[in-house]
Amino acid sequence: MKEGEVWFSNQLYMNDLEEVRFGVQQGARLFETSDIDAACQSPERARVIRHAFYHYYSQFDSEHAFDTYVFCLSEHDPANVDGLLSMWRAYGASGNGAALVFNTRFITEANPQSPLAIARVHYASADDRIRWLGDKIKLWCEIVRSSAIPDDKLYIPAYQLFNAIKFYALVSKHHGFREEREWRLIYFPERDTVGALKSRFGHVVGPRGVEPKLKLKIGPLPWAAEPTWSFGDILETIILGPTVSSPLARSSINRMLETVGRRDFQSKVFSSSIPLRPI
Repeated sequence: MKEGEVWFSNQLYMNDLEEVRFGVQQGARLFETSDIDAACQSPERARVIRHAFYHYYSQFDSEHAFDTYVFCLSEHDPANVDGLLSMWRAYGASGNGAALVFNTRFITEANPQSPLAIARVHYASADDRIRWLGDKIKLWCEIVRSSAIPDDKLYIPAYQLFNAIKFYALVSKHHGFREEREWRLIYFPERDTVGALKSRFGHVVGPRGVEPKLKLKIGPLPWAAEPTWSFGDILETIILGPTVSSPLARSSINRMLETVGRRDFQSKVFSSSIPLRPI
């Protein structure tokens, strides 16, 4: 509230790190065991495409992974001013936190200049995610086999396949988390060719020590053609958690909002009525 920022987490520090690692490693394994020779129609072309694929795999691991950042959100019914009990317990400090609800009217079509991508999380079992990756790699093999790709352009399908695997790894999750209805906003450093958001790299000192963060200002991005919205425009409601929903807590939040210059947000504060009491 004070700085008008949201802080993206580094994907290496996410609670779902195993999900990301699982997706990338399984994709690489399926790529290695697929019939690349048949797709490329010669061992020499297959060797070129394998070399390019593992180059991008290594580049992500050594250069891009550290600055790939993720901001997680949960799809929300605008009429709900209580939140979900399971979400309060898992992510809202056992009901002692607060939830910011954003409307999505400001979201526009993808801009090729943007290093950010937003996507709904795909929930599936480990077997189903492996099957999904395998099906996509088979389809990729068919496209490579049926396309007359020059030898000096074979790096392109390798690049596209690795990025598809990486993207799926970042937006897929075990089906046991389906209730979260999660969406993810992801920053890809390799897409930020002009360094538009690199000045926003920062850090936070928390329970796990020093962690890198991307501290993004809430507002139109630098390349937006017509900046037409502000933080206040997109903030729909502020829901106080069930264990901090007393009149005193609400008054304290309103005092904080006034202190940080966000008095106009006071009318958006609601208190969750879920009867949760921490043990």
